[in-house]
Amino acid sequence: MSKHHPPRLLDSAIAAESRFFKIEELHLEFSNGERRIYERLVGSGQGAVMVLPITEQNELLLISEYAAGTERYELGFVKGLVDRGEAAIDAANRELQEEVGFKAQDLQLLTELSVAPGYFSSHMSVYVAQGLQPSVLEGDEPEPLEVIKLPLDEIDNLYANPAFSEARSVASLLLLEKWLKQNKVRSI
Repeated sequence: MSKHHPPRLLDSAIAAESRFFKIEELHLEFSNGERRIYERLVGSGQGAVMVLPITEQNELLLISEYAAGTERYELGFVKGLVDRGEAAIDAANRELQEEVGFKAQDLQLLTELSVAPGYFSSHMSVYVAQGLQPSVLEGDEPEPLEVIKLPLDEIDNLYANPAFSEARSVASLLLLEKWLKQNKVRSI
């Protein structure tokens, strides 16, 4: 916990915007009288979800998807935005159906992550999905996603894979390993 009080907002305005992002300029005054202008990316306010699906065969399902930021295919977990009026857990099950063709009978919240809180106002709910049953919904991906099955006893190999580098996925996998031990899904 910080001993400081949050700065006082003096003014705010949208400095720039695209189809996906708004950049908000914040004029702040800190408790010591210092004034600064901060910029932040404004999220949709609905948040996002990430899903770590585990099959009956104790396999973790990942996807390989093109990432424009790194200009390569990245290996990661099912993820997407929460639609307006949609609960995060429902978004998790929808994204699971859109991206890997399964729905989950059991979704458990693993953690809540902030994404670059110094300049981004978004958060992500991370779920573990079990009790998978085939169910396909049409998604918005420009090409079919490659689904990768990884046996749970090979999780350590994933950390060495250069295509598995996205921080949210790495952090979620570390938390999943702890969850697996606590729930005795397998011995690690």
